Amino acid sequence: METNAITVVYKWTAKPGKLGELTDIYRGVTQAMHDNEPGATGVHVYTSEAENALYVRDEFADAGALGVHLGQTAAAHFPSLLDVATPGPFLFFGEVPAEMQQAAIQMGLAAEFAPHVTGFDR
Repeated sequence: METNAITVVYKWTAKPGKLGELTDIYRGVTQAMHDNEPGATGVHVYTSEAENALYVRDEFADAGALGVHLGQTAAAHFPSLLDVATPGPFLFFGEVPAEMQQAAIQMGLAAEFAPHVTGFDR
């Protein structure tokens, strides 16, 4: 099965006392993605009070949709996220172009990349 889809799974560790604020920021991120990113096919955010962290799974139709996200929604929210949390790791699954890989690494996301090998959807 060939797919152009890209999934990004990542963690934000909140600074002490900031998990609620981090969660609120992600409500805004999720809404912005829903409203402005037709190539974002799914977003799921999970909280772990034990880890003081958010875990996020973003799903994109293709690398172009990921690029729109990184250039718009992610760029707009990144400064406020860094105020309340530490990013990473970020695991990118799918065919991520080299220039996007470099951008993610330069952002300090502790990014790792893995192209799709096999699988199926039902």
